[in-house]
Amino acid sequence: MDNLESTRSSNFITNIIDKDISNNKNDSRVHTRFPPEPNGYLHIGHAKSICLNFGLAKTYNGKCNLRYDDTNPSREEVEYVDSMIEDIRWLGFDWEDRLFYASNYFDTLYEYAVKLIEDGNAFVCDLTADQIREYRGTLTEPGKESPHRNRTVEENLDLFKKMRDGEFEDGSRVLRAKIDMTSGNLNMRDPVIYRILHANHHNTGDKWCIYPMYDWAHGQSDSIEGITHSLCDISFEAHRPLYDWCIDKLDIHHPQQIEFARLNISYTVLSKRKLRELVEGNYVADWDDPRMPTLSGLKRRGYTPVSIRNFCDRIGVAKKESIVAVADLEFSIREDLNKHSPRVLAVLNPLKVIIDNYPDDQVEEMDAINNPEDESAGSRKIPFSKELYIEKEDFREDPPKKYFRLAPGKEVRLRYGYFITCTDFIKDDNGEVIEVHCTYDPESRGGSSPDGRKVKGTIHWVSAEHAIEAEVRLYDRLFMAYDPLNVEEGHDFKENINTNSLEVITALVEPSLKEAKPGSRYQFERRGYYCVDSKDSTNEKLVFNRTVTLRDTWAKLEKANK
Repeated sequence: MDNLESTRSSNFITNIIDKDISNNKNDSRVHTRFPPEPNGYLHIGHAKSICLNFGLAKTYNGKCNLRYDDTNPSREEVEYVDSMIEDIRWLGFDWEDRLFYASNYFDTLYEYAVKLIEDGNAFVCDLTADQIREYRGTLTEPGKESPHRNRTVEENLDLFKKMRDGEFEDGSRVLRAKIDMTSGNLNMRDPVIYRILHANHHNTGDKWCIYPMYDWAHGQSDSIEGITHSLCDISFEAHRPLYDWCIDKLDIHHPQQIEFARLNISYTVLSKRKLRELVEGNYVADWDDPRMPTLSGLKRRGYTPVSIRNFCDRIGVAKKESIVAVADLEFSIREDLNKHSPRVLAVLNPLKVIIDNYPDDQVEEMDAINNPEDESAGSRKIPFSKELYIEKEDFREDPPKKYFRLAPGKEVRLRYGYFITCTDFIKDDNGEVIEVHCTYDPESRGGSSPDGRKVKGTIHWVSAEHAIEAEVRLYDRLFMAYDPLNVEEGHDFKENINTNSLEVITALVEPSLKEAKPGSRYQFERRGYYCVDSKDSTNEKLVFNRTVTLRDTWAKLEKANK
């Protein structure tokens, strides 16, 4: 696991915690939690919350729980539970022995609901979901009380018990908190806190046929665990009065809910519900498709835990939402991979080069630096022979001005090899160049010449005899729109999908990559950063995913949209 240092970057949340500690609130404890709903895979937006909750706990020598708020069995699966555990650990965080489930508290939550009823603060309602919405009112008009609101305590207790015992059909009754149907906050207009749902739960099986609503279970679960600072995204700000009301009515430990701005990234969708649409609609291969912003997708694409943590640290914590440039995320991965990834030679669009004056059967081993940013990475040997492959774009029959690569009569440097000069080329019947002939300077081995002449262009290559084939998946951004969810009425966000977000090619790579392990990351010199695919790459078939290009090719478009 990467080294994980605590940071004390100041923000409005640390200011609150510092004040609480100085006032000895909660005995100066800091206890946070990361509470995902196991109804999908974690994405980069969750990483911000993970880093914040676990990071604050480390900074203040406190604790952070991992808790699944698993209150909706119709959408939750063990697959999601397991994937979240794997992703959080991969990101570099440890909850020690504090892995919890809201479903483990169902008995307690039920008893809490009974107490609300006994105190006259909850009632069983027979209205349908549509009727409840109708009675709720609008932002400008008050709601209307349910005709069942004034049932006696005894009647409510009896009906609630029958709900638990499975005597009623799904949707026929709910338990609602009795608050204020005239409140300006719609969340306080007698919200539903329990519904009937005859469904198998991944953790409790068939024990329950009533399930608490998220707003009811969330605050009480925080209280049960002794959480001091309940950090939520800004969408929960309007729910905070309900969070406080429930805890106050029960007279139990009261955590402080604090909201922060969600992460929004340009050209990216960060919504589990929307991402589920992409998976179920086969717009992507799965949740871990390298085009997805899920942590498993980013991992498979070649992102590192350090790069994601550094990105979350850079963007900071604020109250006001904004859109962060995806280029900032890509900068973080380039920065990390530049320091640590080995350099290798790979030709993505091969064009054969024959060095006519090079001995036919000669093979030399050239010294190549593994990483100029890391002296300890050492060097390796690369075979060099008479026939090579270079990139097609590195040869021009009729080059423009300031073109410093290979062209008729022009000399270039082969990376780690020799100076070569183009003497001829061959075209096929379609007029496409298929073979380039050159001569080499035997005195220029290693890329320098004893006569001191300067060669401006340096290109990469692989030996035709020794190169191995690899499938390379060129991933690009999944969406063309700067803000994919900002669509006009009558349109679907999926209309913004980039239909060219994946191109699959067959490339030639240097032979040292034959034993490359799944998940290994490399810089293909002059091309970008690539990762051996963790799913599809085998001993028989080498598969690389492009993590990111060497430069931000979308920079101008990004700037235009700011």
